[in-house]
Amino acid sequence: MTELLRVCELSKRFGGLLASNRLSLQVKEGETHALIGPNGAGKTTLMNQLSGELSPTEGRILFREHDITHLPVYRRTALGIARSYQLTTIFPGFSALENVMLAVQAHQGHSFHFWSNARREPGLRRPAQELLARVGLAPRAEVLASNLAHGEQRQLEIAMALASEPTLLLLDEPLAGMGAEDGQQIIGLLETLKRQHTILLIEHDMNAIFSLADRVSVLVYGTVIATGSVDEIRGNADVQKAYLGTKDEGKGVQHA
Repeated sequence: MTELLRVCELSKRFGGLLASNRLSLQVKEGETHALIGPNGAGKTTLMNQLSGELSPTEGRILFREHDITHLPVYRRTALGIARSYQLTTIFPGFSALENVMLAVQAHQGHSFHFWSNARREPGLRRPAQELLARVGLAPRAEVLASNLAHGEQRQLEIAMALASEPTLLLLDEPLAGMGAEDGQQIIGLLETLKRQHTILLIEHDMNAIFSLADRVSVLVYGTVIATGSVDEIRGNADVQKAYLGTKDEGKGVQHA
């Protein structure tokens, strides 16, 4: 499999806090790669650096062998990187369809005549309707986003991320706060998406990780301590120690 994303010796400091510590990671094209680790391990900080919302203190990020370390978010989106967040980032006062139409318009990069009704523009409606159908929300297209169930809001956010036609999806805890039924629906959606997209996934639900991931990387104190298949990670002694709360010895630096 071709390497799609490479993170090289990435470090991120917030004053005396070391959130990423010479972190290296490789994601192969077509795989679903999961990031796991204890709370405060630096998973979301890494996602913020990959998406362009944070600049690293040191190190490099390569996407398709191009250095994107200092590119802004919109440039990374144009290259094929899209992200969903730990907390939903939808527009609650707009319908599900209107939310996705906005995402489609942002990707297309054009505006419409001041007096025209953008809601009727077929160049926005048609792709937005297709994206809603893809994530299982077609029957809920006209429902206000604020009235969607939590799981449906997650589906909507993924539809908005797909509007940019990404190669790489960065998903930050897509199952967060969900019950069993909603969780299974999102897992089913991700199983469909993984056939067409490379996915880098943060998730605490280990059953979801074990059913979805081709490879798993484990973060502890801002660095990757192990990468391998699900079975390799399950049997890794260092990973077992990390999840039992073994303290970092002799480091003399704070981590998150």
